[in-house]
Amino acid sequence: MSNYILPTEVEYLRLRTREFIRSVVLPAEPGPGERLMPENRKRLQRAAKEAGVFAPHVPKTFGGQGLAIQYWSAIFQEAGYSPIGPSVLNCMAPDEGNMHMLNLVASDDQKQRYLRPLAEGVARSCFAMTEPHPGAGSDPAALLTAARKVDGGWTIDGHKRFTSGADGATFCIVMASTGATEDSPAGATMFLVDMDNPGVLLGEHIHTIDRAIEGGHPHVYFKKCFVRDDSVLGEPGLGFKYAQVRLGPARLTHCMRWLGLARRALDIALDRAERRELFGSPLKDLGMAQEMIAQSVIDIETSDAIITKTGFLLATEPKAGSAMSSVAKVHCSEAIFRVIDRSIQICGGDGVSDGLPLASYINEVRPFRIYDGANETHKWAISRRASARRRAAVASGEPFLADVDQVKDPWPASGLEIQPHGHSEAAGAY
Repeated sequence: MSNYILPTEVEYLRLRTREFIRSVVLPAEPGPGERLMPENRKRLQRAAKEAGVFAPHVPKTFGGQGLAIQYWSAIFQEAGYSPIGPSVLNCMAPDEGNMHMLNLVASDDQKQRYLRPLAEGVARSCFAMTEPHPGAGSDPAALLTAARKVDGGWTIDGHKRFTSGADGATFCIVMASTGATEDSPAGATMFLVDMDNPGVLLGEHIHTIDRAIEGGHPHVYFKKCFVRDDSVLGEPGLGFKYAQVRLGPARLTHCMRWLGLARRALDIALDRAERRELFGSPLKDLGMAQEMIAQSVIDIETSDAIITKTGFLLATEPKAGSAMSSVAKVHCSEAIFRVIDRSIQICGGDGVSDGLPLASYINEVRPFRIYDGANETHKWAISRRASARRRAAVASGEPFLADVDQVKDPWPASGLEIQPHGHSEAAGAY
């Protein structure tokens, strides 16, 4: 990973994290098809705090390591080398994204009530935006869950699904459409809702192929759910703006964590290629295996580079960084899948068995092409932005290059008569 750009203290944290993951977390990983039990998670989180690697993205005032976002990747990749590493270090979705947004948007009282226990690992959270069709999914403008202003607060009614982490969460950040009031425009508003609120009903689980997110992806119902005015996160009507504060970095941190797992998968495949012999040669010396290994290295390095660029943009130009996070999400989700898929192929029958963890890895990363916005939706947005940039460039004076007859001949006959030995009369002008 791009540790050559890391400040000394960040590189030191990366090395501590690497040592902790490999010496403490890997031996504690659950077996194939099993989940990390809550008591083991708490034990490992205590060890992470003692090792000084807990909550790398959280400000030090709330018990974290205080890293700036442009340096998260090196640490998150080390955490992601184990499927349970991000949970142990308390930088797993959806809590990590919620912590980031709460730190930027929440009031001081909300930070003490919601961010602090979340950052300390004594609470979990969820983020409720996705809805059953025809509600909000890849298109957030289709939001159907609604909040109505009443005396002293708001009532929320709606049905959410794929509410990752909801089972066992202590609170939920709910996105709801809100009409215009005296103090706010119509739009969407985010609310902090305790999960023990009598207006909240945890629904059926959606059984998916991934297992790493504690609390699953259940339905959640809000029925005349009353919340006080101080439950509004930020300002009413600005929910979509705050969503971008959360979703851009959250897409990128998924890339970081899963890229760590891709590195683990390639290491497993490399070990296999080193020891396995076929047709009288080590597997590592066979051209087909070398091609798969090389392509995987290329996928990992290009993913690492785009993550690094996007992280720095999010730190310095958040709007540009949010746009670039779509590019990173699409590239990394597809590249990481390819790395793990090739690793399985290199390992043959063992790759699809419980003897190696690779099959469970591919189950974890496959949904990433859908979660946080389907790749097709991101590609649509990427294309639209590219077209808009080009239109703006042409409008500002850059030449329009699409039509051949509008492109000037760079070698006009009047001034560039070709001479022997490749020289021209105009050569002195260059």
